[in-house]
Amino acid sequence: MVFNGATKGLNAEQVRESRLKYGYNRIDVKRRAPWIRALQDLLTEPMVILLLIASSIYFMGGNIGDGLFLAVAVILVSIISLYQDAKSQKAIKMLKELTAPKSKVVRDGTIEEVKVEEIVVGDVIMVEEGTSVPADALILESNDLSLNESLLTGESLTVFKDADHGDPLIYQGTLVMSGLALSKVVAIGGETQLGKIGKSVQGIVKERSPLELQIRNFVGKMAVLGAIVFVAIWAVNFLHSHNPVDSLLKALTLAMSVLPEEIPVAFTTFMALGAWRLMKTGVIVKDMKTVETLGSATVICVDKTGTITENSMELAWIFAPVTQRWTRVGEPFNRDELELITMAMWSSEPIAFDPMELALHRAYVQLGKGDERTRYRMVHEYPLSGTPPMMTHVFEDDNGNRIIAAKGAPEAILAVCDLEGEAKAELVEAVSGLAREGYRILGVAQSYFQGSAFPHDQQGLPFEFRGLVAFHDPPKPNINEVLEQFYAAGIKVKILTGDISETTMAIAQQIGLRGAENHIPGGSLLDMPEAELNTAVARNTIFTRVFPEVKLRIINALKRSNEIVAMTGDGVNDGPALKAAHIGVAMGKRGTEIAKEAASLVLVDDDLSKMVQAVAMGRRIYDNLKKAVQYIISIHIPIILVVFLPLVLGWAYPNIFMPKHVIVLELIMGPTCSIIFENEPMEKGTMSRDPRPFAQTFFKPRELAISLLQGLVITMGTLAMYYFTMSQGEGEATVRTVVFATLITSNIFLTLVNRSFHYSMFRTMGYKNTMIPLIILIAVVVTGLLVYTDNLAVLFGFVPLDRKLLWGSMGAGFVAVIWFELWKLIKRSC
Repeated sequence: MVFNGATKGLNAEQVRESRLKYGYNRIDVKRRAPWIRALQDLLTEPMVILLLIASSIYFMGGNIGDGLFLAVAVILVSIISLYQDAKSQKAIKMLKELTAPKSKVVRDGTIEEVKVEEIVVGDVIMVEEGTSVPADALILESNDLSLNESLLTGESLTVFKDADHGDPLIYQGTLVMSGLALSKVVAIGGETQLGKIGKSVQGIVKERSPLELQIRNFVGKMAVLGAIVFVAIWAVNFLHSHNPVDSLLKALTLAMSVLPEEIPVAFTTFMALGAWRLMKTGVIVKDMKTVETLGSATVICVDKTGTITENSMELAWIFAPVTQRWTRVGEPFNRDELELITMAMWSSEPIAFDPMELALHRAYVQLGKGDERTRYRMVHEYPLSGTPPMMTHVFEDDNGNRIIAAKGAPEAILAVCDLEGEAKAELVEAVSGLAREGYRILGVAQSYFQGSAFPHDQQGLPFEFRGLVAFHDPPKPNINEVLEQFYAAGIKVKILTGDISETTMAIAQQIGLRGAENHIPGGSLLDMPEAELNTAVARNTIFTRVFPEVKLRIINALKRSNEIVAMTGDGVNDGPALKAAHIGVAMGKRGTEIAKEAASLVLVDDDLSKMVQAVAMGRRIYDNLKKAVQYIISIHIPIILVVFLPLVLGWAYPNIFMPKHVIVLELIMGPTCSIIFENEPMEKGTMSRDPRPFAQTFFKPRELAISLLQGLVITMGTLAMYYFTMSQGEGEATVRTVVFATLITSNIFLTLVNRSFHYSMFRTMGYKNTMIPLIILIAVVVTGLLVYTDNLAVLFGFVPLDRKLLWGSMGAGFVAVIWFELWKLIKRSC
């Protein structure tokens, strides 16, 4: 079936009318409005709840100034949280826009591509091999249309459909396995068969990623610890003062200092903005969980054609059995060679999209014999099938003249042709000779079957061998460099291809694939016992004549060997393997919609080098998130202990900080971890180390110990200044100001020192991060205003510091952090 414009489809006005009547092609899930969701999430944040409680207590106690400040603090925290949420949601929305599925429709007599949700009842849609059906529709015209309706029926067998037999309807969400059809939409959105099912599963909750669960578990434990300490501090203060309200405020101060509420915010921000950054490089992330998995990838399984090679198939050689030799395209052809090219064209799809079929159509036109394609119509088709595969097309003209042509893997074509042993052996040698030079070869055959009772399988037709055609598909110019980058990052590369061993080996040698000498035909893996399969998959690098079931077995075998598997795919049958892989990667240009739906990443330009960038981005995001979390842990420890220890030790000023002081510190620390660390560039050497084990806990004991040690040393420096100032007879306001200044200084230097846990602070100063001077400037200015502005100083109980105490506070904060540079120096020297 070739679209000839006879079906005009809807015009713009009819589309508008249909949309007004039936709505958009989507299932309208009941969701909270974004601002309501954000507000509800905000009001359930522990820090906001604590602030509201503290503010209310101040107001009830008549302390209007502190009550107003904490009320303003609630607004500030809300603004920051809403800004971070909006930033993350904007990135996610942009990604959803890019990954929104599209479909071909006929409108005003022309074919155009629109978003699936914009399809309306009455639209004429074109569905073709490799796509999913966008709406329930009635078949108008079809050509060898087969679908997988397992999504609705549970039956995995392919169903053939047309307008005249059986069920003429195609259903939303089903997969087009072969052929194409024009169909008129009869139901959209919630009224489709899939939509009616979808309404019953709207409540399904998405599974959380391992890293997200680890972080939630850590924050949950800290919240429990905060609750326990809150009760203990309230009890201790109440026993001393017998003032329940004052005791409650002091207990709230400590509870606020314990909660690391920045961590989940940082996680969400890092993942969403990481996906947004990947999108700008040409990698579309369909599932946020993929971002954290990228840095752990240990093996990538790639196809040869279009991934390793350019997929720019050009007909290069032909082999006619009469001449018994390969003839280069461009040289004069004899009659048999001309007929071979003609028959190869007829064996292709009438609407060619495969690069080899396009090359055959071009070669046929260039023969100059006169184009007979318009005289013939396809009356029967055997789609690509078998292992190895072949396909057959049957054409007739108005006079009943028939052409039956087949093409496919040389082994498949030779198997169905009546050839003697010696002749077949010579042809096998002819195939091997050119395949060893990297050419892709197809066999071509012709049948003279009469009548309309076609056999069920194409192999049942009587075929005559017509020859071989060879195509040249050179490797991509940058593929050698891409492979070396994978190897440097500790990532193994395996080729899974439907091509023969000789062709694949030739390409592998050209691109410098490591382990290319270890190769195995895919068919031998199909019935192999599991233990033997695992060994074979681990040992071999090239897998040839691979078909879908084998791809899936290879991916699962790698997973059983504790590999983190990325796999590239583009075909209709790649879906199961793409879903099974930890990181399914679809090609944006030549990938089918089915492959794109199954994948978690889409390479927009089909460029494998983007996958290297994606892995690098995954490692960078994980490293920066780890730096942010370690910073949060380190800086929270001194705040907790400065609030807690003076009370336990019975110092003169046991409650040096109140909720307003803690919230100011939180407002400074929040942007530091989520803005500065998210913007940090990738460290040198990140892509030359082995992948991070995926099962590895986010908080390794050694790293957690370093953060705890940093926090304890900052605590020692801060309490030393606390004790020194107190012992000099200074008042509570001076002690509070010194402690606050020391913590702010420590915070600034901890940010600079923790930009790398390997390289020195002086080296990382050269890293490009425009947010660092801005955030540090804000911290310094805010501190200066709080201490040296009369009204704010009174509100916070601060006093201006003389030069000695100011420099002492800054010096103590600097020394309490800078020691870590010596630790890094020793580590680099070992």
